[in-house]
Formats: sequence, C-alpha cells, structure tokens
Amino acid sequence: MSPVRSRRLGDLTAPEAAELVTESSIIVLPFGAVEQHGPHLPLATDLIVVDAIADAVVAEYGDQLDLWLLPTLPYTNSGEHVWSPGTFAQSPETMLATTRDLGRSLSTMRARRIALLNGHGGNTSLLDVVCRELRISHGFLTFLLHAMLPADHGGTGHPDEDGLGIHGGLGETSVMMHVRPDLVRHDLLVANVPRWLNERPHVRFGGTGFGWVSEDFGPSGVIGDATLADPDHGKVLFEQAVAYLGEVLADISTFDFPRGVD
Repeated sequence: MSPVRSRRLGDLTAPEAAELVTESSIIVLPFGAVEQHGPHLPLATDLIVVDAIADAVVAEYGDQLDLWLLPTLPYTNSGEHVWSPGTFAQSPETMLATTRDLGRSLSTMRARRIALLNGHGGNTSLLDVVCRELRISHGFLTFLLHAMLPADHGGTGHPDEDGLGIHGGLGETSVMMHVRPDLVRHDLLVANVPRWLNERPHVRFGGTGFGWVSEDFGPSGVIGDATLADPDHGKVLFEQAVAYLGEVLADISTFDFPRGVD
C-alpha cells in the first residue's frame, strides 16, 4: 500500500484515493457557513472555526482512526441570517441536493462511514435528514458531529449568558480570539442576551422549538455576550472540542448495525 502523505482527500491522486481509502476509513465532511456574526466577527466565522477544528482532529487522530478530510462546504443553510448583507445561504432544497450529489460521488469509493462535522447551528435539523438520506440511498453509516452544539439544539450554554449564547457571543468570540485574533474587532463587541426567553416554561432554547431569524432578537444579529469573551477560554473550548471529537470518531470507527438480528 502507498504511504499516506496527506489526510486531506483532495491532496490524493485518483489512484491513491482508490487504494488508500478503504472499508475501515472514515470520511470527514465539515460544514461551515458565511453569514453575519455581528459587528465584531467576520462573516466566515463558522467556516474558519470548523476548518481549524477539523484540521486539528485529523492531525491528531487521522492515522489512528483512518480519517480522510474533505474540503469544508462554505455556503450552507443560513436562512436565519439572510436579512443581513454578507450572508450567503443555500436553501434547504439546494443543500439537500448538494449533499445527495456528494453522497453519490462518495459511493464510488470503498469507505462506508461518513462523519458530517457541523460548524453552524442552522444546519443541524437538515443534516439529520441528510444522514438518513445517505443511509437510504447508498447504505453508508452516517453520523452527525458538532464542533460546538448551540443551546437551541440541546447544547449547554455558558452560565454567564444564562445558557442563551448561540450566535456571536462569548463562546464563538472566544474561539475566534484563539484561532484568528486578527479578525476580531475588540472595539465593537456586543452584548445581547435574550434573557426573557428563560422566563417561559416551554417555548425557549432547548425546549419547544420555534421559528426565528437572528434580527428577531435585535438589530446587531448577535445572540449572546461577546464582551465576556477571552482567548484563554477560547483555547480551552477549542481543545475540548478536538478531544471530544476524537472520542466520538473512535466510537464511530467500530460502529455497525448487527446482522441477522430480529
């Protein structure tokens, strides 16, 4: 077998991909976003963060778990931010068609396990559908992983934001201060925490879901408190994400459905 010179699938030649990507391989497909993140963070925040996390995970665990990294999809389901200039969003129909096409392309390879690494909360519900679609269409073992799961999709928010920081707040801003501090506008940090949501018994983040767009919570488009952000906290969050994803991918590497069991 040829030596592995890169764990980036796009760096391989076609013959190398046919030889090196096997039934035991895990294809890692990250999903980013290009969308408003308030006045203090770049449009590509989700893309930058998930790229950095994916690179770190594959560098740390790629050889051990036979991981192969596809390029990150930059434009995804960002409908909640389309009111803002600079947001580039695929419709759900377009994104579903895109992932179906990618699944068809991946079906020419021997890998059976596809790990969708999501870096944007707005993709979560749709990527659940994608996992099942790729399972039905091609028999893949499909998994949805989150670089950081926001509170509105069941994640645990920071207590200083009353668990409500889901976009452009303490967590995302801290990680960007760690990963790309040159792109953070420290002079324009915004605090906008919708604490009124926690006064409701059911209709709230992590409770009964509701349709929303980010400007419903205020004109900045921020949902959280970026003024509390700190690069050291961002470093901790980043390293925790990499370690956690390594554990998840190790579990994925041995997962399969039992055969012949009623």
